Amino acid sequence: MDEPDPITLDFDQLRLVPLAKEHLPLLLPVEHEAYPDPWTQGMFLQEIKNGPSHFYLAFHGDELVAYGGYWLILDEMHITKITVAQPYRGSGLGVAFMAFFEEHGRGLGGIIIRLEVRASNVAARKLYARAGFTEIGVRKRYYAASGEDAVVMAKKIGGA
Repeated sequence: MDEPDPITLDFDQLRLVPLAKEHLPLLLPVEHEAYPDPWTQGMFLQEIKNGPSHFYLAFHGDELVAYGGYWLILDEMHITKITVAQPYRGSGLGVAFMAFFEEHGRGLGGIIIRLEVRASNVAARKLYARAGFTEIGVRKRYYAASGEDAVVMAKKIGGA
């Protein structure tokens, strides 16, 4: 069965806000729909408390359309999550989040971005490759629920 065409968004109407506890009732259903091993409420609460974490939600009007975050440790950014709500997948939101993270992190001194992606997530791997990431390694059985491998990808964004 084919996926429905993504909903078109006016990106000028997107509102990015830092993750807060009151967002969890909106975020958790999207998380559970998107992943076989979703983050728990406690994991999201930890992102709020974690100093190196920069976690944002994208709203179109009152609707949560995407969310994601990264940690900045010294000059290295580590993408922890990018999730697009099902009706908006393929609309360019993932690319927009990557561009936002890159600009935001560079402004805070980041010079390299790293991330892990499921080996089977071909769409995400292609998105990251188009954004300039290269595959630099594999973490065997990285995802606990499925035992699936993670592909490690990186991109230099600044520095000498």
